[in-house]
Amino acid sequence: MNNLQWIALGLLTALGGAGVTVFGKLGLEGVNSTLATTLRAVIMALVMLAVALGTGQLGALASGKVQLSGRAWLFITLAGLSGAGSWLAYFAALRVGPTAGVAALDRLSLAFIFLFSALALREPHSWRGWAGLLVLLAGVYLLASDR
Repeated sequence: MNNLQWIALGLLTALGGAGVTVFGKLGLEGVNSTLATTLRAVIMALVMLAVALGTGQLGALASGKVQLSGRAWLFITLAGLSGAGSWLAYFAALRVGPTAGVAALDRLSLAFIFLFSALALREPHSWRGWAGLLVLLAGVYLLASDR
C-alpha cells in the first residue's frame, strides 16, 4: 500500500469518526446511551456482514478457504471487546459531556497506541514521534478544558 492510499483511508476514518460523534450526540437526545450504542453496533454489524458477503470473505471463511488461527481469533475477540467497552463509555460520556471535550479525551487513544506500540509491539519511535505525543497531550488538555 502506498503512502497516498493509507493517508486517504486515514482521512476517511477521521471523517467517519466525526460523523459518529456528531450524529451520535444528536441521536442521544432522550435515548439511553447503552441502547443507542447497541443499535449503532447492530447497524454496523449488518453493514459489515453485507461487505464481507459481497467481497466473498465470509464465504471463504465458511468453506475453509480462509482459516483463522486461535491467536487471530483471540486478538479479534479482544479487539471486539475493547471496542464495545470503548463505545459504551464514549456514548455515555457524550450524553452528559461537551462533544468536543469528550472527543478530545477519546483521542488520547492515540497516546495509548503510541506507548503500547513501543512497549508491546517493540515498534521504534523517533524524537519527532515523542515530541508529537507531547503536543497531542497538550492539545487534548486544551480542548478538553475549553469551557
